[in-house]
Amino acid sequence: MMRERPSVPFSFIVEEHVFRRRFGDAEAMRRLIDHVLELSAPRNVTLQVVPLSAGLHSCLDGPLQLLETPVGQRLAYSEGQKNGRLISDAKETSVLCLRYDTLRSQALNPLESRALLERLRGEL
Repeated sequence: MMRERPSVPFSFIVEEHVFRRRFGDAEAMRRLIDHVLELSAPRNVTLQVVPLSAGLHSCLDGPLQLLETPVGQRLAYSEGQKNGRLISDAKETSVLCLRYDTLRSQALNPLESRALLERLRGEL
């Protein structure tokens, strides 16, 4: 979808521990990081990494996806271990957007995030 819609902005915030957890041998991890670096390279894609040093933050309840429709309606999808929930209530989505914005301010900026991933790749 990111490649099919180069004018649509995509923003991702991922915790550093996701890239430190081993999903195979060193070569598999290098391929994973290379893939993430490749997917996050286009101008319409922003990737920020929350460093381990950030500690606790407001988005620890689980994965969260925020969407805005062409007419400006905000939607959220919150995911748990046994369920997922589509949220369309304006007040709830507003709170989740504020949490996301707070998390974004705690994350490394996109250049720092790329540098961290490249460093982690080099450590493998």
